[in-house]
Amino acid sequence: MKAHLLYPDQDFDFAAGLPPGSADLIQDLELDTVLAVMAAGDKFLYETSAKVALAVVTDVETIRYRQDVLTDCIAQPDVIRQMYGIAVAALNEKRQIWGFLSAQYPSSILSSAVSQLEVLIVRLKDLRQLADDHVGKFQSEGLLSLLHTLQRELDDDYFDTLSGHLRQLRFRTGELISAQLDRDNSGINYVLRAGSARRGWKERVGIEPRSVYSFTIPPRDEAGAQAVQDLVNRGLNLVANAAAQAADHVSSFMTMLRAELAFYVSCLNLHDELTTRGQPLAFPIPVSWDSPVFTCTDLRDASLALRVEHVIGNDVNAEGKALVIITGANSGGKSTFLRSVGLAQLMTQSGMFVTAGSMQVSVCQQLFTHFIREEDPAMLSGRLDEELSRMSAIADQIGPHCLILFNESFAATNELEGSEIGRQVVHALLEAGIRVFFVTHQFDFADSFRRQFPDATLFLRAPRQPDGERTFKLVIAEPLPTSYGQDIYRRIGGWLGEEPAAPDPPLKN
Repeated sequence: MKAHLLYPDQDFDFAAGLPPGSADLIQDLELDTVLAVMAAGDKFLYETSAKVALAVVTDVETIRYRQDVLTDCIAQPDVIRQMYGIAVAALNEKRQIWGFLSAQYPSSILSSAVSQLEVLIVRLKDLRQLADDHVGKFQSEGLLSLLHTLQRELDDDYFDTLSGHLRQLRFRTGELISAQLDRDNSGINYVLRAGSARRGWKERVGIEPRSVYSFTIPPRDEAGAQAVQDLVNRGLNLVANAAAQAADHVSSFMTMLRAELAFYVSCLNLHDELTTRGQPLAFPIPVSWDSPVFTCTDLRDASLALRVEHVIGNDVNAEGKALVIITGANSGGKSTFLRSVGLAQLMTQSGMFVTAGSMQVSVCQQLFTHFIREEDPAMLSGRLDEELSRMSAIADQIGPHCLILFNESFAATNELEGSEIGRQVVHALLEAGIRVFFVTHQFDFADSFRRQFPDATLFLRAPRQPDGERTFKLVIAEPLPTSYGQDIYRRIGGWLGEEPAAPDPPLKN
């Protein structure tokens, strides 16, 4: 049996490590905040959610497949959590049994496998009962396929047959084994036989003639006992291996079921928290990368929404735009918007909902971030060298149909030099078929794209009110040669006697 809740025709590779660049994504997008809420203090949920979220799915149909499963999970959260609890309990009980048994001899292997199957069969019955009780409540292909498989393959005949085999494999009346003698009188062709090795009571009391001949090993004859045990192990070898394989098969199913359900349970945790906080949630519409598509209404930064009460959303239509440049006032919400784009892209391509009223987005092959870093006293070189080094590492991995987010990149030098570096990097990325979102204060950099590529570039600006306040809602507007840094300086006590800076010029329609 297969769970197949993350892919319609394959298992998720949970043994694989995180993809390259995952540490930067987690740090730059503040993904840790989202993962922590998804995990709710459970280490396994955290690790599973991180692997699924960061393993970007590029197939649109697979994304929709997961969205359908998650929609069912949101509609029936108690059933999903109950199913997850069954898988967790099965694996915990199985581990407890395995810890007290040796796998050195066939007899030990058989005893361990039978004990595991006796525990697992109880949990399989729980799963089958759950499928019988709730299959009519689901509509997604993934969950319906799983529940129908449980009903079909775990029917009453299956449980009766399995229970009978397990009782027989306990060999409570002893093992019956046949063998042949080789030319040198050594034993060969050991075969475990069905039936009882114990004589009937009439034979034992002498009423019936003897059907077998036997001997008793003296209690202190350790060599004799070991010789008999060796004979038994030879006879049990094949059936022990078969029983162990059966236990492994059922255990593997429970392991995969637990892992795949863990992602959806984590999504339920996140959904509950965001809903409690009154955040908008929607399933985005994923489209293939035939042309750049990015449209959203009320898009919010999920990590910020989990930390503060009031979050401003943005409405953006960047359809057909390969480059989006965000400029404007300091502390105006530019970096927050960039994080919301990155988180929404990851959540979309993992099959999750997004914190937005609506969203349509092209799926990318891989997501990269290049954010400004805080000053690090341990750095062996300057900040610009560090930025270029990270950009070089990204260049070794990035390719066509990827998405990269820049936040104040190449600002560790003067504007003339930083703008030129940024222009050359962005030109190269666009020529390679890569989509770019770029937050910058460098007017020379932004204005050069306004003059050279006005049709292929969307310019967003974080506006400033006449009184210096920020709306935190981006608007379509050309870049300005100022970011109003003096507002921040005035806020912390500088230039107290001067008038506030002039407001933004009127926006053009």
